[in-house]
Amino acid sequence: MRKLQFHPCGNFNERYEQELAIFETDFGRVWLWIGLFVLFAVIPVISGPYMLYVLNMIGIASIAAIGLNILIGFTGQISLGHGAFLGVGAYSGAILAISLGFPFWLAVPAAGIITAMVGMVFGIPSVRLKGLYLTIATLAGQFIIEYDLVHWEGLTRGTMGIILPTATIFGMELDSDRSFFYVIYICLVCIALIAVNIMRTKYGRAFIAIRDNDRAAEGMGIPIFYYKLLSFGISSFYAGIAGAIWAFYMISITTEPFTLGLSIEYIAIVIIGGLGSIPGAIYGAIFITGLNEILRWATDIFMNMGISTGFGLNLAALREFVFGLVIVLFILFEPKGLAEVWRIIRSNFRLWPFSY
Repeated sequence: MRKLQFHPCGNFNERYEQELAIFETDFGRVWLWIGLFVLFAVIPVISGPYMLYVLNMIGIASIAAIGLNILIGFTGQISLGHGAFLGVGAYSGAILAISLGFPFWLAVPAAGIITAMVGMVFGIPSVRLKGLYLTIATLAGQFIIEYDLVHWEGLTRGTMGIILPTATIFGMELDSDRSFFYVIYICLVCIALIAVNIMRTKYGRAFIAIRDNDRAAEGMGIPIFYYKLLSFGISSFYAGIAGAIWAFYMISITTEPFTLGLSIEYIAIVIIGGLGSIPGAIYGAIFITGLNEILRWATDIFMNMGISTGFGLNLAALREFVFGLVIVLFILFEPKGLAEVWRIIRSNFRLWPFSY
């Protein structure tokens, strides 16, 4: 008799260890190592200064977006103050480096800790507020932090800004886009792995339970206030790390970037990338950063072509319209974001010829 051959149509797990595994197959681990090799050994060598700058901005945005996705996507706590928390991290790192002489490798995590404490303070209203009311509370936090960054001149130097010293690690100066590339992406890989593992622990499962039904989670014995504050702290810590790295990378910082517009931009990143997905935060950062560069490039082209200045300014103002339109389109046609798109594409290849 001819022996029947069966084609796999998915993964069949027999133990909880298999269910909790980061990689579904050994093939996934192989692709991870190939991707890391390309990321650290190929891309920095073949990329020019401008491309390295864009990649660095993607890496910094990804670190902050992972933190916001933990808060919104996994815990269900909406925040409109993430841009301000990046500002807290940036100014904390700058002040620690200038006033206290902290080196780069110490100022960055210290800035993350300071930002986490600030974020937990503004997360206190989450004990009684949720939904729209919590959103308004975090919006108030955004405005309060913005005001402090501008008017607390004795600490932040107000609108004058701060010029940071050159970042160094083990005596090596980070004085180029390529040197910062390695630092940023090593931090991103480590932070992404930490975030993935947090979601596999009791803390991550508590976050998801609170997101799905906070009353049921409380009924099961989960202290929801503690876990909500913890989620705010982790999210703000990631934002502080990203803000401090950005400050050292840009050398000089002012209060202008850390506005409500930046917070909305990060909301767009997590929605477009995919709520409740760590890789989705990275996909969203790539998409939004690339979209920013395309819009800036298009504006420069129209301005250089001699088209009226008014038209060029109107084109620049369309950035917010494009962001809003993209968010609406993703919510309508792919609410799970780019992470779901990639999952379907990957499944089509893995299950070929029995694809979806």
